[in-house]
Amino acid sequence: MMFRTTIQPITDEAAIEEAFVLLAAGEIIAAPTDTVYGLMCLFDRADAIEKLYIAKGRPPQKAIPVLIGDVAQLAQLTPQPLPPPAQTLTHRFWPGPLTVVLPALPSLPSILTAGQSTVGVRWPAHAALCALIRRAGPLAATSANRSGEPEARTVADVMGQLGGRVPLILAGDPPATRSPDDNAPSTVVDVTQMSDGLPKILRPGPLAGAIRALFAQQHESE
Repeated sequence: MMFRTTIQPITDEAAIEEAFVLLAAGEIIAAPTDTVYGLMCLFDRADAIEKLYIAKGRPPQKAIPVLIGDVAQLAQLTPQPLPPPAQTLTHRFWPGPLTVVLPALPSLPSILTAGQSTVGVRWPAHAALCALIRRAGPLAATSANRSGEPEARTVADVMGQLGGRVPLILAGDPPATRSPDDNAPSTVVDVTQMSDGLPKILRPGPLAGAIRALFAQQHESE
């Protein structure tokens, strides 16, 4: 399905209301995070997740991570309490550019997890986006670009790749605390795979060095 894509500022209350209505209706939207722009829909709507895969051209065997607006939303995605390594990571690096791969609740749609027993979760450091997520619920989210193309760092990037494929783009600058050089995809860490006390780093991103140092320090203190 092709859309007349509209662009609205993420700080505008009417735009947030429009985004909420679209998400509740099972549509996809694009919005800024604290890293790159993301393509998003409700995490528990299989029909919406299918639209996300189609719009992006994402291979179906690649699972979709989920964004949360606060730690309370974790209970909708993964068993509680979190494994100790995940508690260490989230306490130190959330909200921020860290995706943690956790055991998935069996109730999650198989299209979200690509049939796997895990789910990637991130709490972004973006106040306006998190306010929307707290209202709408956790959002399945992947970078707002066509598969195999560069990540979208501006509204123009999103329009160039996904214009007509998404009804709404929420526009906003990265938080002032982050420089343009920090606009890289998040670090991805799988706490279900441990080696010598260190969870497996699936994508280095901006935090890989700090994570290795944190767990090395923890190991030395034991």
